[in-house]
Amino acid sequence: MLEFNFHPFPVIESERLLLRRITNDDVNEVFELRSNPETMKYIPRPLVKNNDDALAHIEMIEEKINSNIGINWGITLKGDSKLLGIIGFYRMQPENYRAEIGYMLNPDFHGKGIIPEAVHLLIQYGFKDLKLHSIEAVIDPENQASEKVLQKCGFVKESHFKESEFWEGKFLDKVVYSLLNS
Repeated sequence: MLEFNFHPFPVIESERLLLRRITNDDVNEVFELRSNPETMKYIPRPLVKNNDDALAHIEMIEEKINSNIGINWGITLKGDSKLLGIIGFYRMQPENYRAEIGYMLNPDFHGKGIIPEAVHLLIQYGFKDLKLHSIEAVIDPENQASEKVLQKCGFVKESHFKESEFWEGKFLDKVVYSLLNS
């Protein structure tokens, strides 16, 4: 069975992006992301209502890193520390050599190839450093932009669960995409 260790915290970079640790200094950007109905449209979680909620979210991210059960990075452009988005591994399953990837990006930066580039970085990190066998992504079937990102990054549709989650008074479908380390 795999054992994850995120200490020291792994900073990941490409020519254009720097994926770094999220800190309390990012509270305004986390608030902006997690309070925006457009950004959260396909994420069945409550909107943050204030900076205390955003700080609680940052604290939850930090707790998962410290206990080695999940990891999130802040997405930034090199040379600019402003957080544009968040990407990470959730629902890590060391017994199955599998983890779920998730991401969100400030709408001002949509369409610039940032998320596919960040996903590629996490694929490399997941397979090379974490020794994962597979990476999954769970998305809303109506989230066509995320579906395109996943397909562009080599993920294939694994399943479509009908009305498998109950959120805010209605049942939601979810689609699972996966990528194997081949």
